[in-house]
Amino acid sequence: MRLKLFGEGPESLRAHDKLHVGGQLRRLLHVGGTAKSPTARFEGVADRNAAEALRGTLVEVDRDALPPLGEGEYYHADLLGLPCVDGDGAALGTVVAVENFGAGDLLEIERDGGKRALIPFRPGIADLEDGRIVLDPAFLA
Repeated sequence: MRLKLFGEGPESLRAHDKLHVGGQLRRLLHVGGTAKSPTARFEGVADRNAAEALRGTLVEVDRDALPPLGEGEYYHADLLGLPCVDGDGAALGTVVAVENFGAGDLLEIERDGGKRALIPFRPGIADLEDGRIVLDPAFLA
C-alpha cells in the first residue's frame, strides 16, 4: 500500500509491530518505498484489490505506542477540540483541524455560526496555554 505519512517518515513506522488499518488491528510486515512515496505491507492485505479497498483509510498507532513528547511538542490529535480564546479569555471558537502544507502547522478554527479560518500556529498568533489556544483575534477573517 502507498502511504501518506503525518509523522517523521517511514523509519518511524518501522518501530511499530501492529497498527490500526481502517479500525482493524493488523501486523506490519514490511515498510519500503522512499521518503516521498512510502509503502507498507500489512497482514491480511495480500493483493492489489485488497489494497485498493483500503484507499483513503487511516493507518493509526495506539497512543501509548507513540514516543514521549519534549518541551513545546504536541500531537495534532491533542489540539482538536481545544477551545480558542483571546488574550482576555473571551471565546473565539474551537480547533476543528490541523493542517500542514509545508510551511508550518495551521489551526482551523470554527467560530459560532460555522465560519472557519486557518490560523498560523506560531507564538504570538496562536499559543497553547493551559489546555486552550490563545489567539490574536486579528488573524480571524
